Amino acid sequence: MIIDLIQATALLLALSLLQGLCIRFFELKPRLAEIASGLIFGSVCIVGMMIPINLAPGVIVDGRSVVLSMAGLFGGPLTGVIAGVVAGAYRLSLGGDGMVVGITAIALGVGLGLAYRFVWTRAWITRTPLSLFAFGALVHSLSIVIIGLVPGQSIEKVFASLGLPYLLIMGVATAVLGFLLQDLEDRQRNERTLRERKARLRAIAGAVPDILFVLDENGGYQEVMTHDEGLLYREAGKLLGRRLHDVLPEPLSTRLVGAIREAIQSGNPVTVEYALETPKGQRIFEGRIQAIEGDGQPRTVVFIAQDVTHRATLEQERRIAAIAFESQQGMMVTDADTRILRVNKAFTEVTGYRAEEVIGQPSSILASGRHGPGFYRDMWLQLAAKDLWEGEIWNRRRNGEVYPERLSISAVRDDSGRITHYVGSFTDITLRKANEEEIHALAFYDQLTGLPNRRLLTDRLHHALAHSNRDGSRGALMFIDLDDFKDINDLLGHQAGDTLLARAAGRLRLSVRETDTVARFGGDEFVVLLEQLPNDELAAAATAERLAEALLATLGAPYLIGDQHKVCTASIGIAMFCDHEQTVDELMQSADLSMYESKRQGKNRIRFFDPVMQRTVSERIQLENDLREALSQGQFELHYQAQCDADGRIDGVEALARWHHPARGLVSPGLFIPIAERCGLMPALGRELLAMACTQLGHWRNDPRFAALRLSVNLSASQLYAPDFVTETRDLLARTGCPPDHLVLELTESMLVDDMEAAVQTMATLRDLGIRFSIDDFGTGYSSLAYLQRLPLDELKIDRSFVQDLPDNASSLAIVRSIVALARSLGLRLIAEGVEEPHQVHALLKEGCSSFQGYRFHRPMAVADFEDRVRRDATPCRT
Repeated sequence: MIIDLIQATALLLALSLLQGLCIRFFELKPRLAEIASGLIFGSVCIVGMMIPINLAPGVIVDGRSVVLSMAGLFGGPLTGVIAGVVAGAYRLSLGGDGMVVGITAIALGVGLGLAYRFVWTRAWITRTPLSLFAFGALVHSLSIVIIGLVPGQSIEKVFASLGLPYLLIMGVATAVLGFLLQDLEDRQRNERTLRERKARLRAIAGAVPDILFVLDENGGYQEVMTHDEGLLYREAGKLLGRRLHDVLPEPLSTRLVGAIREAIQSGNPVTVEYALETPKGQRIFEGRIQAIEGDGQPRTVVFIAQDVTHRATLEQERRIAAIAFESQQGMMVTDADTRILRVNKAFTEVTGYRAEEVIGQPSSILASGRHGPGFYRDMWLQLAAKDLWEGEIWNRRRNGEVYPERLSISAVRDDSGRITHYVGSFTDITLRKANEEEIHALAFYDQLTGLPNRRLLTDRLHHALAHSNRDGSRGALMFIDLDDFKDINDLLGHQAGDTLLARAAGRLRLSVRETDTVARFGGDEFVVLLEQLPNDELAAAATAERLAEALLATLGAPYLIGDQHKVCTASIGIAMFCDHEQTVDELMQSADLSMYESKRQGKNRIRFFDPVMQRTVSERIQLENDLREALSQGQFELHYQAQCDADGRIDGVEALARWHHPARGLVSPGLFIPIAERCGLMPALGRELLAMACTQLGHWRNDPRFAALRLSVNLSASQLYAPDFVTETRDLLARTGCPPDHLVLELTESMLVDDMEAAVQTMATLRDLGIRFSIDDFGTGYSSLAYLQRLPLDELKIDRSFVQDLPDNASSLAIVRSIVALARSLGLRLIAEGVEEPHQVHALLKEGCSSFQGYRFHRPMAVADFEDRVRRDATPCRT
């Protein structure tokens, strides 16, 4: 039996080495490797169970616990579980008395292997051969205990059959398999580390901007790396496998091979400089050769070649400059510590210092103090990097005068590359600077006011529009024209006019932000460019308007000219701009036109040009004016929309306001109601509409076909909270003969939030007169059971937004169901608004709502059409 056990275990160990092939094959796919490893370990267990040692019928012993525990320890949870599932499935298929115990042993092996992995990853235990042996003995000791639980077996009997040899064999097998798997892991890790190092070294070599060669001691090309093949004597692909003697001309090839051998023999880097004709022309290279350590033959070196053509050219130019030292430019030579060693005659003429006064002094003796540390830091960094710095600098003469100069500094290096001297040459550019400033002032600034002129304004406006197009920022352009300036010019003379213009310019400059531009456009016209206004369109316009009003005020203040106080107002036109495409000329024309429009309207005022805003404001103002006229001329009328049951029998009607505009035709209340509320016309409009509704009810009370009809009228917040609303309503009822119990006033939930107590008091008083109340658009406002309980309500109207989605929308259906239940519990009449489809009617009827208002039954119509409709139906309206 022991021999059989050894043979079976050895077979399992051999089969487990398939894990190595698996890991190598799936090296780049770790998750797939774990799955494959689990299948391999599970398959090995199946092989072990195919050649078992039978202790009794259905009770078998093999080395599967060794394999499974190592699968969990070295493969991890996924590998261990897959191996356990494969082995367990096979053991389950074998059956027998020991099936449950066998599956338990399988689970135990996987579980103990995962537990060992857990404590090992936390460094609580090692994976030495001794610890692996002890672990194997532990696992199989527990296996003996589990096998002893099989019916007909006992721990003593199993131990007698297997004994210590079983534990020793399995312990050794566990240690051996663990050692093999650990060795496999170590080798794989080492190989991965080696590959990473090679990849890192290749990346580092590839990042070097110079040319890199790997050559053997005979000058044979082994590797070539370059970012620019134009610097090679031959193409890189044609160099590999050839030698320097085969490629480069003599005597350069012999010289380079000698340098290679010197580097190999000495072990130290060797530097060599040489010239070579390349596809880019004659180039000068500096090569650095370093031997590569190793025992291989032939020995190799790394040869890094740097193109130093530019540096060599600079050195040659500096030599020529030294010959031309005594030129008309001021020149000085310093040492590496910037102590002055030599100056020329032009230096003395420009600075005022004699040679003996500055030689030995630091060059900072000329510093003006105008430049901060950052300026000099950047200068020295550029010198260190490029051996050259050029720029404008302010220095100080011997008499203390600060002057501008054009300075060029070159660094001089010796053969080893160490900086030994600096050569500076400079030219006094005081006159040029003065001329530039004068030209700039003449070109871009108005001579009278000192403000930017039209040219500079145009340039800044181009930048402002580009910035606006890029980030969507808003801005404004103001054209300002002084009103009646010609009269002052004619009466007081041009000198007085110039004085007024200069003072007006000063006032403008003091009234704007530093980021804004004030310019003189010509004559008595000024322009203000505003940038970085608020992102909101109306807020930006409001900001521009506030500034314009301030400018009108400051420009309109009296001017003291001589001994007279003169007032000169202004007219301002404003053109807004944002991220839309708009040219400078178009924007200027818009602002100019709006300025002339402000003059046309009476001067000393502001006019916006922006088409959208102007059109919106104009339409709003026009509608406000038209609304006022409509109230005085009776242009409003009521249309009526019937309320009915599912069969179309009318039991109520809602009065809807319509504005019969003489030019626009019928205007929707969605357009004119918000305007009426904003301009304060809503109380008057509400009174007129309520009066029309009460008058109509007074007419209908004597007609049996209409006498029972309830008429609903929308009430505004301004009416409800008006202090005399109750009195006016009482007088209206008496004047029109309107039956109060047929009048229904519709409120919205949001109206009641403003002042609940006042609303309750007013509604209670009107309820005492017989007037009924309805909550319109119920469910869309601030619904509260508390206010529903306190308010004297008669009906609720389900908002159309809930009706439209019936019956498919579960949320809408649930809300409707809740409103129906609420109305039923409070004893309120319920009407569904916006009913347009048959399926909506069916859904509402099903939920208990039987009154409807909407296009499914009746559309709003004029009173005559509504009355004709009722008469055609020949059925009196029911209550």
